[in-house]
Amino acid sequence: MNWDRIEGNWKQFTGEAQAQWGKLTNDDLDVVAGKREKLIGKIQERYGKERDEAERDVDNWMSRMN
Repeated sequence: MNWDRIEGNWKQFTGEAQAQWGKLTNDDLDVVAGKREKLIGKIQERYGKERDEAERDVDNWMSRMN
């Protein structure tokens, strides 16, 4: 699945995102609004991860969204 599809249907993916990253609040997911860079930033903020680790997490999650 490509990110454009996730971004275009973000409301449908928020449940899966919250299941993956339980520390993300509904407000966080509203701010992300389907933007990959914002999601990576929120994961870094909430989990204290380095950028490359957060990017890998997002890429792995995205690959499971088929």
